[in-house]
Amino acid sequence: MSQFVNACEVIVTEAIDGLIRSSGGRLSRLDGFPHTKVVLRSDWQGSKVALVSGGGSGHEPSHAGFVGKGMLTAAVCGDVFASPSVDAVLAGILAVTGDEGCLLIVKNYTGDRLNFGLAAERARAHGKKVEMVIVDDDIALPELPQARGLAGTLFVHKIAGALAEEGADLDKVAASARRVIKGIRSIGMSLSTCTVPGSPRENRIPEGKAELGLGIHGEPGVQQVPFDGARGAIDAVAEKLASGQNGLPLVALLNNLGGTSVLEMSVLAHDLIGSKLAGLRYMIGPAAMMTSLDMRGFSVSTLPATEEDVRALSSPVAVIAWPGMSEIGEAKTVGMPAILSAKVVPASENAAARRILKKACATLIASTADLNALDAKSGDGDTGSTLARAANALIADVEKMPFADITALFRAISQTLSQTMGGSSGVLLAILFAAASDAASKGMDVAESLLEGLSRMQVIGGAGIGDRTMVDALLPALLALKLGLPQAAKAAREGADNTASMLKARSGRASYVGADQLAGHVDPGAEAVARLFEAIAD
Repeated sequence: MSQFVNACEVIVTEAIDGLIRSSGGRLSRLDGFPHTKVVLRSDWQGSKVALVSGGGSGHEPSHAGFVGKGMLTAAVCGDVFASPSVDAVLAGILAVTGDEGCLLIVKNYTGDRLNFGLAAERARAHGKKVEMVIVDDDIALPELPQARGLAGTLFVHKIAGALAEEGADLDKVAASARRVIKGIRSIGMSLSTCTVPGSPRENRIPEGKAELGLGIHGEPGVQQVPFDGARGAIDAVAEKLASGQNGLPLVALLNNLGGTSVLEMSVLAHDLIGSKLAGLRYMIGPAAMMTSLDMRGFSVSTLPATEEDVRALSSPVAVIAWPGMSEIGEAKTVGMPAILSAKVVPASENAAARRILKKACATLIASTADLNALDAKSGDGDTGSTLARAANALIADVEKMPFADITALFRAISQTLSQTMGGSSGVLLAILFAAASDAASKGMDVAESLLEGLSRMQVIGGAGIGDRTMVDALLPALLALKLGLPQAAKAAREGADNTASMLKARSGRASYVGADQLAGHVDPGAEAVARLFEAIAD
């Protein structure tokens, strides 16, 4: 798989320099590349307890992204998924440890534990006060004698960092860190493994499955479970996290493992807030905080928080990657403007008009997959979904429609489309029906009104016959409508089929696509128009 890297040998050092040079002077590094990779605070004076963490790279922004006032003093970086050397850890400790001492925050992996532990012993031999805590928050494998350290480590960084910044001594900072570690529980779920630079991706998770409890280095999880969307994923994770709250309010840290989109993470946040995780009151994220390269998954870490913990987690920090903590509340709403929410004309009945509208909507919904597949040839593959969304909205409004008043009916359809459909096609069709309503109010019949609406849509949208859009089917259909619905349906089908031989689109996303991708494929908008008229004529 292609990746935005120059060479595996320099990926970590180049990434560190990129972070430092874009930090506005807040971060520095020890001059020890390539073997010693330590990121530290530029403003550090050594007058308070220092916090040092780190481990293998590939988990960005952890740990260097959390170096700054209020969190880490230094981060010691290893190569991708490899612990930093004893000498590198020792260099980091000696660089930042003053008279108040240093706390090492270490994730529970053998290499990290050993290398940080030996470095701590050597630092003590140099007269430095050093304490070490080990984070073992993973609950996926309860029978494992040494639980792994996951994103819950960030709770320790933040709470211990707040105490250190306030001037607490090393004993208090270390004791607080150990107390917090006992309460943290973490588990992750993913749809894929990660891609290690220079190596092929391991595809052990089949389509339709998700892996529960996998590690941040791509280690296999506790089980593969059927994947049933975001809510099912959150329910599986929440079930594992449900115990151990001790009656305290719960803080959840929702972490992106690297390859999950921001949109998906927001859906996961919605479902986590609505889950059966009792006592959930605060959330950190959703954000990428401790990733596993490009793993398409997420993890949830929880902490039953004391008042002191909440205060520490809420305190401001000068840190690049910390997303902050927020108290969970209800979704606030503001009333719609009256001009958009009011239905000026009351509902009225016309059985034929109702049948036509319902038949059109049913046709669009049934054609969703076909139209998406057509659109994928030349666009972003959502034409069917967009039209189906509009159709479902119209069906939901059907009892409010003024079917007996064609002027009001066209206006109501325009309003529903403009509110629900989205995209350029939604706006264009809303314009068409709004203009058709104006024409109908002047005494024009249905065919004349729709033609007037299409003319207005063409002026604003800019598309005409031969531009490979819905106009290629819609204009011939409306011109033939006075002759009857069968003639209109025949004209729409001929117009749609003609678009398959048009090798250049002059409007919409298809205008960016080459002739080889357009040849032989009917425009999805034109196909939708043809199917509508065929269904209504039938």
